[in-house]
Amino acid sequence: MLEDQTARPDEPADKTEAAPRIPSQSPAADPGAPPAWPEGYPQGYAVVDVETTGLARDDRIVSAAVYRLDARGDVEDHWYSQVNPQRDPGPTWIHGLTAEILADAPLFTEIADDLAARLDGRVLVAHNAVFDWSMIAREYARAQRTPPVRQRLCTIALSKQLSLPLPNHKLESLAAHYGVSQQRAHHALDDARVLAEAFRPSLHLAVQQEVQLPLLACLPLSESPESGARGGHGGGRRGYGASGSRSYGYGWRPSRRLPASPYPNPGRYEPGGRLVQGMRVAISGDTSTARELLEDRAVDAGLHIASNVSSRTSLLVTNDPGSLTSKVVKAQAHGTPVVDEAAFGQLLNDVAPARRPGG
Repeated sequence: MLEDQTARPDEPADKTEAAPRIPSQSPAADPGAPPAWPEGYPQGYAVVDVETTGLARDDRIVSAAVYRLDARGDVEDHWYSQVNPQRDPGPTWIHGLTAEILADAPLFTEIADDLAARLDGRVLVAHNAVFDWSMIAREYARAQRTPPVRQRLCTIALSKQLSLPLPNHKLESLAAHYGVSQQRAHHALDDARVLAEAFRPSLHLAVQQEVQLPLLACLPLSESPESGARGGHGGGRRGYGASGSRSYGYGWRPSRRLPASPYPNPGRYEPGGRLVQGMRVAISGDTSTARELLEDRAVDAGLHIASNVSSRTSLLVTNDPGSLTSKVVKAQAHGTPVVDEAAFGQLLNDVAPARRPGG
């Protein structure tokens, strides 16, 4: 059983300690000399887990934990803090943090420096990393700060790349594969410990298989919903009610549904031309403007935001066309035009009116 004896879910908040190295559970190497460590691999990792008030884009972090690992996945230290979200803590039956517990916890702005110090210069590692990174990026944007993270690695993507024989891609399944004991699921510190213990043998297996790590760029938000709303976006609150008007409640809920465009789809975007009302636009990957603001502006301009890419998609917006996400792969297969966020922002300034039938 893998176990980092320095990590316990009941440790006090805002604590950093040196930690002994986690015993290796890497698969047995072939006889002979072990493979050389790849020069192109990162020099350090920050294994992260955050617990939140919910899953929507306006939800907040209620606790955060970081395990710092060296280039070969050995533990250097760990850190954990609760965070006062200044709102309903959401699913307390999952993370166990009530309003009473969080009342005296620090605000995110008060832990931002500590968290940044532990992320600085490292690859952010998380299970479903896009979620943890998105929550962290939004918190820093609200604080008008830039997180020092440039790349992330999702352990789900790594497990798929390594073809691990898992029944599913839950953290508990990855942990069981490597014999890692979970002490308290959905506690940020224990989840981060479990992931750190499971990541190390995965990293060594990646070296043995000579695979390229599935690293993705992390693009910090330059405009958050709270600080960058404009054009009637009501202080950055978001969501649409049944009537199509924006609904700004803060309950624990899945992300909003955007209204369909009232205009017919005129077809694909012609590079060098103008967007036309009714065009179907898909967005993939990180954006420097909060995704919901970008979507709101597109909807306000008369465009349709599509959740996936199909033969009817007019345009794909992505800052990382080489990432080979499912949307990018489908766009390539369908010949869908691709532009980056900056170009899309310029196109939104001059969207052509919907074409009249027969026009």
